[in-house]
Amino acid sequence: MTTVALAATLGLGLAACGGAGGAQESVTWRLAETHPGDYPTTKADEWFAEELKKRSDGRITVDVYPDAQLGEERDVLEQMQMGSVELNRTNANLVGEFVPSWKAFGVPYAFDSEEHFWNYLQGDGGKAKLEELSEMGAEGLAYYDSGARSLYTTGKPVEKPEDLAGRNIRVQPGSITAEVVEKLGGSATTMDFGEVYSSLETGVIDGAENNLPSYVSTRHYEVAQNLTLNEHQRVPEVLMIAQSAMDQLSEEDQKLVREVARESTEVQRELWRQEVADSRKTLEDAGVTITEVDDKQAFKDAVSDLQERYAGQYGDFMDAVEAAKKQ
Repeated sequence: MTTVALAATLGLGLAACGGAGGAQESVTWRLAETHPGDYPTTKADEWFAEELKKRSDGRITVDVYPDAQLGEERDVLEQMQMGSVELNRTNANLVGEFVPSWKAFGVPYAFDSEEHFWNYLQGDGGKAKLEELSEMGAEGLAYYDSGARSLYTTGKPVEKPEDLAGRNIRVQPGSITAEVVEKLGGSATTMDFGEVYSSLETGVIDGAENNLPSYVSTRHYEVAQNLTLNEHQRVPEVLMIAQSAMDQLSEEDQKLVREVARESTEVQRELWRQEVADSRKTLEDAGVTITEVDDKQAFKDAVSDLQERYAGQYGDFMDAVEAAKKQ
């Protein structure tokens, strides 16, 4: 090969991967989403995709696949590692199976309020957590709101931890939540999100735990008509990208992806606030028994030894959470 031909070949390769300031070829990525098209995270995914395509002058196209079309969240995390899915919106609890330090988000009652929660996520602690996703070959782009997780059950309402005795409660795979349920007196049953409705309907499980919008969007309230607002966890959603996908872009477009993702957080949070209000009304109109837990001390006491144990295991996380109270 001549020197001129070799130089031309190298130049084409750099242009294709966006290196050396060359012209970047366009990319089309898939973004996996478990929730339906009208859910706040899905709407934020769509906003991110549309805004990114517009600001990149069409160089970056993101196709959003809602309703678990590409698989349940854990399956998609594996697909990301293999490079077959570029972007994913997932719950932080599930990430703990791939990045063990992320299990810290499941520590019960770690956050005192929504304000405390977001002080942490938008501070140094939250930023450091996103960087830890490099362990699974991904980059964390943004946090989305997922509110507080509470219990919902068939049969009698849960007013105190003792009411969970002998009852099977579905929890996310690989999360601390299984231990939380056991400490509260129930029996934890691990299963994928898509199996919960039929399992509640047939009596395989007696309840589950999640936020209000998920309880409504899945229509679980039709088969489990008791909601207990004990708010045992605040766990974020996270928008992430495979590092192999990010490496396809020029530095300029990498910055653009990060910028648009950060902006999508505020879009999602506003959508979330409205969805929570709408969900509450839907539940009230459907006659769901909603048990307010104004004094959560009994629930906190039941899981206090978990907090102590995980404070030792996830010391940096807990220190950053504590610091976020003062912001």
